[in-house]
Amino acid sequence: MVDNKIDSYTKEEIVQRIINLTEGLTDFWESSQGWASIESAALLTKSRLDWQASLARQLKLFLSKDIQTENGALILAWVTLGSLTEGTMKLFLSVWYEHYKAENIKTDIKAIKDNKGILIEPDSLVLEKLRIFFAERIYPNWVREHWKEQGEKDWIDWILLIQQRRNAIHAFKDRDIGTFEEFHNEQKNYLIFLRKLTDTFPYPDDEMYKPREK
Repeated sequence: MVDNKIDSYTKEEIVQRIINLTEGLTDFWESSQGWASIESAALLTKSRLDWQASLARQLKLFLSKDIQTENGALILAWVTLGSLTEGTMKLFLSVWYEHYKAENIKTDIKAIKDNKGILIEPDSLVLEKLRIFFAERIYPNWVREHWKEQGEKDWIDWILLIQQRRNAIHAFKDRDIGTFEEFHNEQKNYLIFLRKLTDTFPYPDDEMYKPREK
């Protein structure tokens, strides 16, 4: 469902909603034995979803006006957002692990295979490989064309933007890192992306188990 109110949320509200939703996802999926498939549950149990929740809580640090004159703080803000984006995509593939594993048979996407042609587990994929796989199999061109027709953001392009901003942590030469205002706007987009992926997750009972933002 489209949230027509999201543009009216304050930066603080956006951050708190991200935190609440991430903590709820962590609480359920890190102990999903008996609900998720055996392989998914094993993968999710060994993944550090608690780190994902902790990273989400650190977004509060970047609300402080005291640090918003520091380029170093902005770079760290993008790193945090990039790590959250990467973690959410890994969570998505882990929850839907049986479908992900089937891609090893149906397709020849080198991005998700190692040098021996063996499927790489979702928790070992880097953001670049995740982006390529999502562009090939989760949101292929016909989906992106639909987004364009509907006036929706192209989420593959958005992932690339976040990836580029996050990679500023590795740069010694000049690189565009945007502004804190742009960062806060992309936090809002991250909340939309987080919803987009995790709203597909199955639960024994939505009312009882589905994570809430507030």
